[in-house]
Amino acid sequence: MEIKKEIEKLRQEIRHHDYLYYVLNQPEISDTEYDKLYKKLVDLEKKYPQFITPDSPTQRVSGQPAELFQPVKHAKPMLSLENTYSAEEVKEWDERVNKGIKGEKWEYVVEPKIDGVSTALTYKNGILEVGATRGDGETGEDITANIKTIRSVPLSLLAASHYPLPVFLEIRGEVYIEKKEFNRLNEKMNSRGETIFANPRNATAGSLRQKDPQVTASRPLKFFAHSYGLVEGGKKLNTHWEYLQTLKEYGIKAIEEAKLCKNIDEVINYCKEWEEKRNILPYEIDGMVIKVNSLSQQGKLGTTMKSPRWAIAYKFPARQATTKVKNIIANVGRTGIITPVAELEPVECGGVTISHSTLHNFDEIKRLGVKIGDTVLIERAGEVIPKVVKVIESKRTGKEKEFKVPTKCPVCTGPIVKEKEEEVAYRCINPSCPAQLARGLVHFGRREAMDIEGLGESVVEQLVAKKMVSDFADIYFLKKDDLLKLELFAEKKAENLLKAIENSKNQSLSRLLYALGIRNVGEKAAQVLAERFTTMDKLMKAKVEDLTSIYEVGPVMAESVVNSFHQEGTRKLIEKLKKVGVRMEEEKKKIGPRPFSGKTFVFTGEMKSFTRSDAETKVKELGGSPTSSVSKKTDYVVVGENPGSKYIKAKKLGIKIINEKEFIDLVTK
Repeated sequence: MEIKKEIEKLRQEIRHHDYLYYVLNQPEISDTEYDKLYKKLVDLEKKYPQFITPDSPTQRVSGQPAELFQPVKHAKPMLSLENTYSAEEVKEWDERVNKGIKGEKWEYVVEPKIDGVSTALTYKNGILEVGATRGDGETGEDITANIKTIRSVPLSLLAASHYPLPVFLEIRGEVYIEKKEFNRLNEKMNSRGETIFANPRNATAGSLRQKDPQVTASRPLKFFAHSYGLVEGGKKLNTHWEYLQTLKEYGIKAIEEAKLCKNIDEVINYCKEWEEKRNILPYEIDGMVIKVNSLSQQGKLGTTMKSPRWAIAYKFPARQATTKVKNIIANVGRTGIITPVAELEPVECGGVTISHSTLHNFDEIKRLGVKIGDTVLIERAGEVIPKVVKVIESKRTGKEKEFKVPTKCPVCTGPIVKEKEEEVAYRCINPSCPAQLARGLVHFGRREAMDIEGLGESVVEQLVAKKMVSDFADIYFLKKDDLLKLELFAEKKAENLLKAIENSKNQSLSRLLYALGIRNVGEKAAQVLAERFTTMDKLMKAKVEDLTSIYEVGPVMAESVVNSFHQEGTRKLIEKLKKVGVRMEEEKKKIGPRPFSGKTFVFTGEMKSFTRSDAETKVKELGGSPTSSVSKKTDYVVVGENPGSKYIKAKKLGIKIINEKEFIDLVTK
């Protein structure tokens, strides 16, 4: 037991110095002294392996190389931020906040927006359990083994003496590489003859998705926390500012340049200040993030399907460069939109070599007056997408060529038209256009859509090129002999793909709607439509006013849905899919009494008999509303093992508290 105590004492000492170094930037010992402590711990754990624990500092690089990153569902969706590009837009957002909280006093927290990779860290009872990428916002990839190699990510939280650690804490933040470390990394890779990274963010993303944690450990990654997904137990938090300060007590590094602002003028001044001096920071930032400070006010403001209403990003002016337009080509998108693209003489812009730039639409070419051969000013809009800003007319030689809007699709030579005169987009209206079919079919088979594993780009391109498919439904008529004619296909691969295609027939209506690629209908919107109409036939008969009566559906989406189902090609496709046995209805909800109607449920602690997601779904089916916070209006708090602050608050408010068994009894009455 004495050895065990010595090992734990060493771990505590190392964690203490990690905290001083990575969180407070106030090291008390030299690197050599730290290395001696670390080596002593390694030697003791080698000699006494029975005392090794998962949160020991020596276990940062203990994971085995991964063949595949497994999906991880976030505790709450990681929403993206709406962007603003001027002080006027920030003020307009401030007015919307004012309306949303109905005249209450409010303040903001403003933080630099690090150009890194969004990551979620899940701690249970203070121990790091999962590190995940943002992914699609709902589901990310499990990169826990790689996250553990980052020294600024503690494997266990520091416990405070005056309050307990959270039972559950999902921390959101950014993994990044500092500019000087990025340059050193590229120099090292260049000296080994390896391909260098384009920018720090690119290097960070590549480092995080290494299959071997040893490789990730060799990269100079760091982590900043900026928000949270879900917290249960621990210190009671009332504001975002309080959360940032609490993170430091837990041993998590929060962004240091955050500022508490009393009004929108202070916010704008602080944004402008960092716009001027952004280069002095050791890491790249592409703007500032503005958040309502009060957590209760954040709750009142809520979210849209994509973004929180209580936070917004102020994006700095993009980096710019000049280059020549070598040619203008037309690309055909999945929905048939023809997009002009400028082929450029390669030029570096903000750390990235740019050789193509979107021109958005043909009206934009006319507005800019751009010609083939022109010298143009380009910028990375939002630091990512390059676009042409203007033509440098003084550099014209007279040899430049006018670009003419094509009258035929560049892929299938079919006609292109404007569906409405007021629209700027031209479309290829040939439903059998190979470009649309190929891109659409890849989307159709995506995991979030019909989930047809093996139906990737290379397979789809071959199927289209060999004219084995002319629409989505044709994949259900494929035979093994057809697939064996494709490159890299053998018996087993063909059988697996056919099995995945057959299984996809049983997917829900919501997945099918998303898979069809209807304009303006994303994954969430497809779920809303499927739940409301329940069958494809009912949805196809819906009018614009039927759709806009749904809270989440606006006039643009409603018109897209109606127009799509009025097209003869869509109707024929649906009939064809019906005939091959593709499911056309959403799973039926419980019919009959709704005993939970008007009742609000909150779940806290670890549930053994069911998952929280399943329980919340059941509450909805029975007419109730699951929520994440306890208030006087809460009807039931369902308590599992190790309940947190919600349980304590429920007791104080005198709210009905039930255990798992009592909840099961309620839902099975």
